[in-house]
Amino acid sequence: MNWIDKLERRFGKYAVHNLIYYVIILYAVGFVLQIVTPGLYEQWLCLDAPKILHGQIWRIVTFIIASPVAINMEGFLFIMFSLYLYYFMGRMLENQWGAFRFNLYYFSGMLLHVVACLVVYLLFGWNLPLGTYYLNSSLLLAFAMLYPDVEFLLFFILPIKCKWIGIFYGLYFGVAIVTGLVGVPVSTYFALIQIGILPEPATSVAALVSLLNFIIFYLSANRNRFSPKQAQRRRTYAKKVRTAAQKSTHHRCAVCGRTEKDGEDLEFRFCSKCVGNYEYCQDHLFTHEHKK
Repeated sequence: MNWIDKLERRFGKYAVHNLIYYVIILYAVGFVLQIVTPGLYEQWLCLDAPKILHGQIWRIVTFIIASPVAINMEGFLFIMFSLYLYYFMGRMLENQWGAFRFNLYYFSGMLLHVVACLVVYLLFGWNLPLGTYYLNSSLLLAFAMLYPDVEFLLFFILPIKCKWIGIFYGLYFGVAIVTGLVGVPVSTYFALIQIGILPEPATSVAALVSLLNFIIFYLSANRNRFSPKQAQRRRTYAKKVRTAAQKSTHHRCAVCGRTEKDGEDLEFRFCSKCVGNYEYCQDHLFTHEHKK
């Protein structure tokens, strides 16, 4: 039993079921807030290391409402698809792992975002406005690991398997982390900026720490346990057990075969004169032939 199993046995009852549903609601709220009240998120809600250290601790939670797409016409049209995609991945991961493990994965990602923001500020003096980009990327990496053959439509046209998206993201973050830590020539530096990578130690540390939940979870967990085929077998077995429990009865008349499900007014008693555990309804308790 690994440490995740031990945590689940102790704290599993506190897990939030269908967590991604509430996360998507927060994303939608953040999207609306940034349209209705521009600047409110940056001023009061985002991750801001100096302000957190000066007492605005609510930011370690409220940063989660950052919209996952840009606020423009393209973002407005794309938002519904993005929210559905995150909801789909979140539900699949929760169905695969169970509510507790998905909670652990997501909340540890949130915590590591806060840690990354503070570490970068304290070590490098940079106040990086980390949103939910790395958090959503960690969901995608986990999904690609578990469901590599699921296909998405790239640009709504080209089918592409999730494993290739996961490989692309893995390489992208690998380059971002390594180039920032080892340094690159000036020409390469500006070329990386053009593709969205800022090769600086601060951003490398932020990316590495923010994605530690993916790394730690897969190094610590028993990955064989999370095989999709095994998960499907567990769900099928659990469904059969629930169905059998619903069909099972506690009382059955040895004469007529009626059970408590045949009427709420039925009463059942064991006969003390019969040899063995024979139970009878009130209609046959005194009229049956005793078993010897």
